[in-house]
Amino acid sequence: MMIRRELESVVDLRAHPLDEASYVDRCRTQLEEDGALLLRGFLRPAVVAELVAEAERQRNLAFYSVQTYNVYLDPPDPSQPENDARSRAIVGSKGAVTTDQVSLDSALRTVYDSPIFRSFLCRVLGEIELHEYADPLSSINVNYYDSGLELGWHFDNSSFSVTLLLQAPTAGGVFEFVPNLRNTTAGFQNEVGVAAQLDGYGEGPLLQLDQAAGDLALFRGREALHHVTPVEGDRTRLQVVLAYNTEPDLSLSENARMTFFGRLS
Repeated sequence: MMIRRELESVVDLRAHPLDEASYVDRCRTQLEEDGALLLRGFLRPAVVAELVAEAERQRNLAFYSVQTYNVYLDPPDPSQPENDARSRAIVGSKGAVTTDQVSLDSALRTVYDSPIFRSFLCRVLGEIELHEYADPLSSINVNYYDSGLELGWHFDNSSFSVTLLLQAPTAGGVFEFVPNLRNTTAGFQNEVGVAAQLDGYGEGPLLQLDQAAGDLALFRGREALHHVTPVEGDRTRLQVVLAYNTEPDLSLSENARMTFFGRLS
């Protein structure tokens, strides 16, 4: 019989009182002002070590993929001018273990399924409800960035992301972002300005999210151009994506599942 552990045994709730109104308010304000929220030491150190060992045991299950896209996550369009971001080919590469491969007694499921954690996310993100994916692959993903692998520059389609870092690499693997580089509400994609940023002479500030092992990050990447630099050295960057939907019974598209996971179920 599986016994699900209590959230307090996984998360440092003294440092991060997820159901305390003043703490939630501070988190929401920081996310609204900066577009990013970093909760240091979110996972207990013993849990981080446990999850790293768990990820290493499952490494042989990871599906490795290389994707080519432009920063808007569309196929590159060579008919566009060279100084237009739509024509630029971006490469992303990683390995992924899917939700159905995560042990039922994993601490990752304790966090993901916790009503306290989900309520905290709703209040910070300004959402009414958050739901898991209907498909068995997409809710919890453990991502492996070995030496040379990277997450290429892009904007997110979703309004927020939730990640846990389990292990930082020896070098590289730095999360960088440029806030407010486009405005989807106004229909402004800023193709030329984005291309300038890709070429290294953009006007936007280049910021870093210094996420360490055990830290939780909330990030609004729809308007912010962002990437993870190539990993260097022999220590894999291990990152967990906790993915939620604002509506029930939604699945990741079949094309996306085949691209990132190599299977549909």
